[in-house]
Parts: sequence; C-alpha cells; structure tokens
Amino acid sequence: MNAAAVSGSRRASLGGRALRAVGEWLPALVVFVLVVGLWEGLVRALHVQQFLLPKPSTILRVCWTQRHLLWPAGWYTFKEALGGFAIGSGLGVVAATVVGRFRTAGKALMPVFVAANAVPIIAFAPIFGAWFNPISPQSKMAVAAVLCFLPVTVNTLRGLQSARPHQIELMRSYAASELEIWRRVRVPTALPFLFTALKVASVLSMIGAIVGEYFGGALNALGVVINTSAGVFQFDTAWAGILVASLLGIALYSAVVALERVVLRWSPETRGS
Repeated sequence: MNAAAVSGSRRASLGGRALRAVGEWLPALVVFVLVVGLWEGLVRALHVQQFLLPKPSTILRVCWTQRHLLWPAGWYTFKEALGGFAIGSGLGVVAATVVGRFRTAGKALMPVFVAANAVPIIAFAPIFGAWFNPISPQSKMAVAAVLCFLPVTVNTLRGLQSARPHQIELMRSYAASELEIWRRVRVPTALPFLFTALKVASVLSMIGAIVGEYFGGALNALGVVINTSAGVFQFDTAWAGILVASLLGIALYSAVVALERVVLRWSPETRGS
C-alpha cells in the first residue's frame, strides 16, 4: 500500500470518528437548545419575576459583565474540587485494593465506608470546617473527597473482582505470582470500572466544594459568591455563578473522558468511540 493510500485511509478514519462524535453529541445539543429556548420563551411570555427565575439571556449577560468576579471565584473553587477529587479518588483506589486483596479487612471496612457515605454531606461540611480553618481550602477538599470516595471504591472493587476465573487459572498455570496476576489481569479489568467512577466523582467533587463553601469560605470562593448574591436578592448573579460551576464541572468531566480514551485505547468500546 502506497503512502497516498495510507494517508487517505487515515483521513477517512479521522473523518469517521469526527462524524461519530458529532452523532453522539448532537442529540444532547439539540435538547439543550430546546430547553434553553423554552425557558427563555416561557419566562418572557409569563412575565416571571427575576427573583423566581431569570432569563437565560440575562444569566449569560451577567456572566460576562461580572466575569472579573465570577471566573476568579470559579477557578478558586475548581482548585478545591480538583484537590478533593484527587484525594477522594486516590483513597478510594487504595481502599478498593486493600478490600479486594484482604477479604477479612473488606468485611470490616466496607460497612464503615457505606455508613460514612450515607450521612448527608451537608452534615460533614460544618464538622470539617471545625477541624480545619473554616476559610481554608482544606475543609472544602475534605467535603469533596468524602463524596468521591465511595463511588470510586465500590466501582474499582467491582472491577478488580470481575476478572474471569479462567484468566486467573491460566496465569497460575504459568506460575505467575499474585502480584503479577493483580497487575496483568485484575488491574486492566478494573480500569473501565475505575474511569466510570471517576466520571461520576468529577461532578460530585464540584458539588462538594460548593456545599462546603456555604458553611464558610474565602470571600473569593464561588459558593460564597452564590450564597451572598442570593442573600441580597441578586439572583441573576447567583444563577450566573451556578452556570460557571456547571461549566467547570463539565470541563473536569471532559478531562476524565479524554484521559480514559488515552489510557484505554486497547478497549473495544474506546476504539469505537
């Protein structure tokens, strides 16, 4: 096969991937445009007061005019969410590894993990504020980490335990150690489960950081800006802050998806996307 044919094949492959990507995102984009258009139209037609529900056009305008306030605040909160995401996900992977390797420890620890996650996160926020400096990022990272911990733990553990028995038996027939079986069989099997959990945790981390800021935070934190704006009836600014938080959460989610496609290039599901 000559170079021109190879180049044409690659272009065709890239074009096919681009079309598939457009096909995946187009329905969601259409629904989003319809919802925003319906929202704008109903608010205008029914003359809904701004304090009840601002128009999307107003929210976008405020997001631009208050960008000097909202985007630095969003970046501050995003760093808290990212720290909590890293801590909670990292601890979740470690916990799943320990529970999967040592069944006795798993029986003792899993009920504790589940019970801790069953507590409403709003109850943890003031406690972590008392443990750490209330206006420091550490307390917000702790709240976000709690939200991320259990989904990552459960999904990773399920992945580690999903290795096919005949694969393990084959490795043992080659005198492979338990560490080699873990590295070559269980970990690759668990990676798709792990990334599924990380995508969920990426969204939860932003929620956790903002909830933590409602119970005390720096004045330039996004949760404080939203709470303060709502308290003085500047609901358009509060909604603009919510929009910034949503965009940053989507950005973190998209980063996890991109990393998944790089790491799991060998996966049929990833190759087909």
